[in-house]
Amino acid sequence: MFIATLIVSGLLAALLVVSAALKLSHRESVVRGYVRVGVPEDKLNYLAAVLLAGAAGLVVGLWWAPLGVAAAVGLVCYFLGAVAFHVRARDLANLTRPIGYEVLAVAALVLRLATL
Repeated sequence: MFIATLIVSGLLAALLVVSAALKLSHRESVVRGYVRVGVPEDKLNYLAAVLLAGAAGLVVGLWWAPLGVAAAVGLVCYFLGAVAFHVRARDLANLTRPIGYEVLAVAALVLRLATL
């Protein structure tokens, strides 16, 4: 079970770092996507910080389980919010990415809890 936790947490952490880097880039296409769902550009650095903290929490949480659980719970909440923002903005064409991240966050949480 720990191997599955390691794989899912590592994959999610890597994806979060990439997503945070995109937010921190403030590229026009990235900003446009977030503005479309109601997130102003000046909030992207904060969202990136949350993602980087979540990634770090998942990785360190492989050695200290309470941190891994807390990081996974936070990410589940974060991506529920992301899904809600896309649904509220009727941006259904771009809904698959936050749903995919949500599924990975839930899997990371369930696996981390199963290894306690």
